[in-house]
Amino acid sequence: MKRRKTKQKEAILRVLRNTKAHPTADWIYEQVKKEMPNISKGTVYRNLQVLREDGAITELNLSGTLSRFEAKQDRHYHFRCELCARVFDVDEPVNNELDERVARRTGFVVSHHQLEFRGLCQDCQQLETKKEKGGILNEEVSQTHTDRKEPLNGFRR
Repeated sequence: MKRRKTKQKEAILRVLRNTKAHPTADWIYEQVKKEMPNISKGTVYRNLQVLREDGAITELNLSGTLSRFEAKQDRHYHFRCELCARVFDVDEPVNNELDERVARRTGFVVSHHQLEFRGLCQDCQQLETKKEKGGILNEEVSQTHTDRKEPLNGFRR
């Protein structure tokens, strides 16, 4: 059954297509609300679910964080910064052989795998270096991240 296009779904898709971040539902809601002030959080959550079910967006369930959403549909890996919790796409080919190898060894039917790399992003590496040299205070680290246009994935401001 083909679902109808709505202005709410279109606004959500626009938000997702115009960010490189992997935002939470709450961040998406805040962005859509700028365009549609009367939209409810429940409407955004329901439409995210419908868009996910229809294959228009992907929901990332990265361990230890809130769900993230993205419009990018090709299979790819992610990197999560352990300091700021932002999530980045990793430009590395997906290893489909891994699915086949696990299926052969276990007898399971493997549809896909999800791989998450963790560590420090380039921005946080620079902040840590400055902090170690005594050139930046913890408050400045916090402020640097809250000044970003991208959401801090997993953290509320």
